[in-house]
Amino acid sequence: MAADPKQVSADVSVPPSKPAFWNDPAWRAIFFQVLVLVGVVVFAAFLVRNTLHNMESRGISSGFDFLSKTAGFSIGETHFGISYTEENSYGKTFIVGLMNTIWVSMWGVFLATILGFIIGVMRLSTNWLVSKLAMVYIETIRNIPLLLQIFFWYFAILRPLPGPRGSIQLSFPIINFTHLIITVLVSAAAIFLLWWIGVKKRYDADQKAMPLWMLVIASVVTVLIIGNVVSLVTGFGLVAQWNESFFLNNRGLSYPQPIPEEGFAITGWAVAIGVVAAFFVRRWAKKRQDETGEQFPVFLASLGLIIGLPLVIFIFSGLPLHFDYPKLTGFNFTGGSVLTPEFISLLLALSFYTASFIAEIVRAGINAVSHGQTEAARAVGLRANPILRLVIIPQALRVIIPPLTSQYLNLTKNSSLAAAIAYPDIVLVFAGTTLMQTGQAVEIIAMTMAVYLTLSLLISTFMNWYNEKMALVER
Repeated sequence: MAADPKQVSADVSVPPSKPAFWNDPAWRAIFFQVLVLVGVVVFAAFLVRNTLHNMESRGISSGFDFLSKTAGFSIGETHFGISYTEENSYGKTFIVGLMNTIWVSMWGVFLATILGFIIGVMRLSTNWLVSKLAMVYIETIRNIPLLLQIFFWYFAILRPLPGPRGSIQLSFPIINFTHLIITVLVSAAAIFLLWWIGVKKRYDADQKAMPLWMLVIASVVTVLIIGNVVSLVTGFGLVAQWNESFFLNNRGLSYPQPIPEEGFAITGWAVAIGVVAAFFVRRWAKKRQDETGEQFPVFLASLGLIIGLPLVIFIFSGLPLHFDYPKLTGFNFTGGSVLTPEFISLLLALSFYTASFIAEIVRAGINAVSHGQTEAARAVGLRANPILRLVIIPQALRVIIPPLTSQYLNLTKNSSLAAAIAYPDIVLVFAGTTLMQTGQAVEIIAMTMAVYLTLSLLISTFMNWYNEKMALVER
């Protein structure tokens, strides 16, 4: 029996009834989110109220007034040019500990990244010995606890070194600074001219291009000739003397410290001007290439502005820099600067340990690149090194960067193990000594947690920006 068309039309036009608001998924989602938020706020308020009550009942004052009080204890190591004495405040100890944490984390990230990439590429080498050595390094270092590695470098390697009087002396030739700068500038100009001629001839059909090996030999000979000519003209010898400038002992590595003089700030302004000028040169070169198709040596021009301009200003401002050399006086060295055993042990342990994980990340990223990319690069005549540098690594970075961020965060947070060997990071000098002297546990621990949270967020933000920059752009 056929359905009545009017009845069908009436049934279709009737809108469906809305469910009750307690059965609506949108309302339920908002309700549970508000409920959870209220619960978190109530719980946090309970913790704060209970903490303040317990502190008041025990006569412990709250607040951050303690930061302005005199610390009364010394800190054996400071960085970034920060001076500290026992008369400084607890606020200064916070700054010193923060800077020491940033210093070791910064160098640890730098060294771990370089070593990790090298070991990761070695792990994929076709050479059996190189590949197995990389595998042994990875499997050994990453399976030994980091704290034990710190103890190994500190107690087994650096502390048994001889005292200051029996230091291991490392001698280096002292090169006249004026001679060195003049030679570098003149040689750089000559090498650039040779390179320009060699590249230009590649596009000249009538002349054969200069081979790379010939360009290298010509550059070395040019540097030697110019160095001797500068020595004769200026009267400055290349090597003035052998100076025992570096001393390694159980108190660290003593080395010459550069001391800026008046007028050094001019060179700093020259660096800033060179960076800004290089930025505008890059924009101008890109605009010119888009309009005319002509290429401009942007890299060399930028390098000349960022390095060459400050060097010229440095020379004409009277070379406002001298070195303070370490000297043995009494039972220790005075002058220069010192890398303490605590810093070296922590840096080596953090770098080697994190590098073992970065190496596996690099290996996974390279393996993620399609093998067809390598075959296509070989088909156009590229060799192994350019293929790795120009084809594989740029594509592998899209896989490497996200887990690499986690390793950077782990290294920064693992630096808190410095307290085990008395390296004065923020955990030792602020969350340790300062807390014991003041008793302001809540404020100090909250500030220390905020430091690591802030550092982690800054690292994550930068790496996420870099990851977006390296990501493929869909067209």
